[in-house]
Amino acid sequence: MSTTALVAAVAVLGVGTFAFRYAGPALRDRVTLPPRAEQLLATSAIVLLAALVATAAMLDGREFDSAARPAGVLVGAGLAWRRAPFVVVVVAAAGTAAALRLLGVP
Repeated sequence: MSTTALVAAVAVLGVGTFAFRYAGPALRDRVTLPPRAEQLLATSAIVLLAALVATAAMLDGREFDSAARPAGVLVGAGLAWRRAPFVVVVVAAAGTAAALRLLGVP
């Protein structure tokens, strides 16, 4: 790919990104979605985030990682559910995974 084509591609992507970001606030008052559609969009965002967390927790690349990582994620999720401070959630999740790996849990 030539330098000119690369610069053109970056410029087009930049303009497109700006257009999408501008369209949201600009069209918010003009376009109204039914309440059911707004609820589905909010739910779909949560489902997508949960799928990303599950994939990151279970897989290392394309293969199953180990039981330690999902256990750490579950500990972190439980603490987050109980509204523990963020630092506590991260340290507890990492500590759980590290302790299980130290104990030799596959």
